[in-house]
Amino acid sequence: MEKDLFAPRPPMGWNSYDYYDTSVTEADVRRNAAYMAANLRAFGWEYVVVDIQWYARRPNAKRDRYQYIPFGDLSMDGFSRLLPDPERFPSSRGGAGFAPLAEYVHSLGLKFGIHIMRGIPRAAAQNHAPVPGTDVTADEIADPADVCRWNPDMYGVRDCEAGQAYYDSLLELYAGWGVDFIKCDDICNTANQGEPTERSRAGRHEMRMLRRAIDRCGRPIVLSLSPGPALLDMAEEYARDANMWRVTDDMWDRWDHVRNMFDRCRLWQGRTAPGRYPDCDMLPLGVIGGGFMDERTTRLTPDEQRTLMTLWCVFGSPLMLGAEMTKMDDFTLSLLTNEEVLSLLPPENVRGEYEHTRERIIWQLETPDGRWYLAVFNLTEEPRRISCPAGSPDVWTGLPPTGVLPPHGCALLRIE
Repeated sequence: MEKDLFAPRPPMGWNSYDYYDTSVTEADVRRNAAYMAANLRAFGWEYVVVDIQWYARRPNAKRDRYQYIPFGDLSMDGFSRLLPDPERFPSSRGGAGFAPLAEYVHSLGLKFGIHIMRGIPRAAAQNHAPVPGTDVTADEIADPADVCRWNPDMYGVRDCEAGQAYYDSLLELYAGWGVDFIKCDDICNTANQGEPTERSRAGRHEMRMLRRAIDRCGRPIVLSLSPGPALLDMAEEYARDANMWRVTDDMWDRWDHVRNMFDRCRLWQGRTAPGRYPDCDMLPLGVIGGGFMDERTTRLTPDEQRTLMTLWCVFGSPLMLGAEMTKMDDFTLSLLTNEEVLSLLPPENVRGEYEHTRERIIWQLETPDGRWYLAVFNLTEEPRRISCPAGSPDVWTGLPPTGVLPPHGCALLRIE
């Protein structure tokens, strides 16, 4: 199946990382999935994604020293493939993997996703574990010189027939579980820095191998690549092999992160298409930073939150929420359920930058049904007056199109 057919719009969903970090449990996922089904599904939110280290046993046992414990205890089958930690995900016991949890999520009318790290577990290479469908072992396809600089769980996989067989076996397993979405980390920009280096592209062959494995598994699975910043000279490869690719490093609840995203969106503007989406990263809204971080309500002001949501939708980015949804307040819920704002997401919209200065940005776009909008952003620390006599009241606040924008605020105006 062509990948644009099962991701015709930018994916919208929830990811466990911003609240739970490495500590998420099955109960947490079920609770948030139930909230999404009851409150957000009707507005297009559908993916429930279990983020990093779901396979790690006691992942926070040394949190005072490590986010990811070197050579930690990992749950794994006999074929070098990681499995859910049975203590945190009890329904996975007996070889069930994520199938029971995926079945629950599907029963709510939602879709299920997981985070993976590029490569093969270092423990599998150490143990000479077999690679399914081959007569070789994990140490023969592992590249010991290729280790993620921030998570030591994996070795890179060599570009060889047995390496492809390993990825094929992974996707066969995930398809059997009912996985609909994969976020693969340490692959989009493996140096995880702005200026491209040879190290930045270390994962490009594994990106292609993963794409082949998805195509062969018989299940439509959305592929998301992390971390950024994505490399412009690899834009065609990202579009060929993935559905989403991160244009930034981790996005958090800081105005400088939001401000920087305007420049990144400018670089990637016009590259969205059905099934192919530059990704501005997760929405740091609502209550985040739980788990073994400091729980907090987002530090972005209400105006900054509206600016963020407007930019993501005007640009055409996927929308992945990181909050603990059961602690959602009315304001955050209103941001996520504004139907007119969300209607701007389809990638076939005609988008164009009208003005881009250090103080103000104006983007214009046309929807497929012929509606025209102006998104006006005030990037300064002071209120700024705008005047758009042909515009309707602001989609967010209902305020007149001629008035004052607050610092870091925006107005989304439909042009009559």
